[in-house]
Amino acid sequence: MRLPWGRPPSLRGRLLRWLVAVNLLAMVVTAWLSYLAFDRSIQQFMDDQMLLVARSHATRRAVPPLDGLTGEEVSRRGAMVVQVWTHDGSELLASSWPEAVLPLQATPGFHQAASASEVGGWRVYTAPVGNGAASPRIQVLQSHGYRLGRVVRRALWEGLPILLWLPVALCMLWAVVSTVSRSLREVASEVATQDERSPSGLSLARVPEEIAPLVAAFNGLLARMRTSMETQQHFVQDAAHELRTPVAAVRLQIDNLRAHVPAGEAASRFAQLEAGVLRTQHLVVQLLALSRQEAPPDAAAAPVDVALLLRETLASLLPLADRRGIDVGFEGTVAVFVRAPVTELRSVFDNLVDNAIRYAPEGGTVDVRLHAVAGRPVVDVVDDGPGIAPALRERVFDRFFRVAGAPSDGSGLGLAIARAAAQRHGLRIELLPREGRTGLVARVYLAA
Repeated sequence: MRLPWGRPPSLRGRLLRWLVAVNLLAMVVTAWLSYLAFDRSIQQFMDDQMLLVARSHATRRAVPPLDGLTGEEVSRRGAMVVQVWTHDGSELLASSWPEAVLPLQATPGFHQAASASEVGGWRVYTAPVGNGAASPRIQVLQSHGYRLGRVVRRALWEGLPILLWLPVALCMLWAVVSTVSRSLREVASEVATQDERSPSGLSLARVPEEIAPLVAAFNGLLARMRTSMETQQHFVQDAAHELRTPVAAVRLQIDNLRAHVPAGEAASRFAQLEAGVLRTQHLVVQLLALSRQEAPPDAAAAPVDVALLLRETLASLLPLADRRGIDVGFEGTVAVFVRAPVTELRSVFDNLVDNAIRYAPEGGTVDVRLHAVAGRPVVDVVDDGPGIAPALRERVFDRFFRVAGAPSDGSGLGLAIARAAAQRHGLRIELLPREGRTGLVARVYLAA
């Protein structure tokens, strides 16, 4: 069953509804069975009383004196009305409640008779004809509505304990389901704290027996995912390592051949070959960085001085900047320490600065700024390159996605690696347009 707005009901709500329905059904069935049982016993008991009253008056030859009754005694207390008739039933000689208008029944025994003077009618016992020709006839009446009311009250009293027990049962069920839900929430919290690069199995200690197969199946899925991820990681590592040596050898041979390449078309072809090899070498380095990122993280990381790390990044990339004539600058106005592995942070900033240097025009500038924006420390990597269209600023974080017109030596992995490393340690990367000028601002929000 689904709720009107399409959301499936909670387990707690479903159990509560079923419990209420079952208890109400049990109460109705109990009340009905009690009604049948009490109706039989009470009717039998009252009939016996009527029979005794009729016999006690039938033994008298003369018309016995009758105590007067009131309507309340008859209708609400079940007092029995005694009527004394002539032998042939033609005349009412005496009645303990004259308002009871009911003729002498034609046959002796018990009868059910309707009457305008009593709601619900009468239960009637007509005594048999006596031996003497002048002996009176006795007829005893009792309110049938009184009898029915008494049976109903007794039946309801029998069903009342179930009705009173229902709130207690609901509270107990609420507590039990809350306990089970708490254990499931603990399992969910354990899942939420799992590292996506090294998922481990969930503990079955606090899991209810009914939920254990689901958790066990989930553990099996995690194990298969872990095996698949390890296989993929080993493949990337092995492929990158195997490619690094021959690519380095090719690069060395190209360096040796550079002095022997004649000018003209051969030099142009040689430059294209060198650019392709450089791109392949850069791709191998990025694949190695990617495989290291997807390995399980170290336990605890010491705080890292971001300003010092940025200076080391710029120093390592200065040869690339010098080859392209890029003016690289650094400005730090705040002191920030981030608790994360140094290699992960270096991966973030190295890729952002490397991208900025590659996309900036020859003779351009790249500025790295460590400052605060709205009270939060950020690192801005600013270049004066062509920038990125707003529609593509999220897509460039996809693996192997390259913007049209990008440098040929790029791999399409740098920004993907940088964002993945940043997200694992509470950092966020955002690409912004440069105000008033062409270029791009890669902003990293730090978790200080």
